[in-house]
Amino acid sequence: MSEKQVFSRTKGLTGVPFHYCPGCGHGVIHRLVAESLEELGVLGDTIGVAPVGCAVLISSYMNCDMQSAAHGRACAVATGVKRALPDRVVFTYQGDGDLAAIGIAEVMHAAARGEKITVIFVNNAIYGMTGGQMAPTTLPGQKTTTSPYGRDVSSAGFPIDMPQVLATLKGAAYVASVSVDTPKNIIQAKKAIKKAFEVQMKRQGFAFVSVLSPCPTNWGMGPLDAVKWLQDNMLPLYTMGELKTPEEAVASA
Repeated sequence: MSEKQVFSRTKGLTGVPFHYCPGCGHGVIHRLVAESLEELGVLGDTIGVAPVGCAVLISSYMNCDMQSAAHGRACAVATGVKRALPDRVVFTYQGDGDLAAIGIAEVMHAAARGEKITVIFVNNAIYGMTGGQMAPTTLPGQKTTTSPYGRDVSSAGFPIDMPQVLATLKGAAYVASVSVDTPKNIIQAKKAIKKAFEVQMKRQGFAFVSVLSPCPTNWGMGPLDAVKWLQDNMLPLYTMGELKTPEEAVASA
């Protein structure tokens, strides 16, 4: 009886075992990025910029050239790499603490300038690597190690919806917000990530994909409860879908 192969490891990953906590979304998102680069045939022409945060070791997992950046500076480093090597596919992979807090100036100005890079933004509503502190994306009322009674918006403000903010900038050509909570949404996330790379390859401008991801360890939940918490609390709060396409960007210019 003949056998039909239905699954194989993408060549975009090195095979090094992930260090992430059980139920964390980084492993799935890494694979989506790797598959997209492999399918586009650009693994050998890609340079990724690793963040400071839980995904700091992504350089060990991705089968392409990688560069590290200081905390929050990934978009600035990616800008330099892309300008020096314009024929390369350049991307950053950043968490919400890295991008929406310390690196918010870098991503805002990179988008405003229309830098032809791709930014993968992982939003788990918390600082993961450093112990679960409140992040700019922490939900109102959400308990963290630095907001043990829940985020009080009267003193800590409201969470920042990064895709919604960046979509208003003329230099942003493609902005999407997706999630990895279900197989259907993972398929949609893959489409958005691949499209973000295609936008860069067509030299259409800045491309940004936000991915909502569970953080069971720092949310103090099991993996299944974390997925349900994301569905019940994050999906209703954050703007989802394609917020801006290259066609809309041209029309509004």
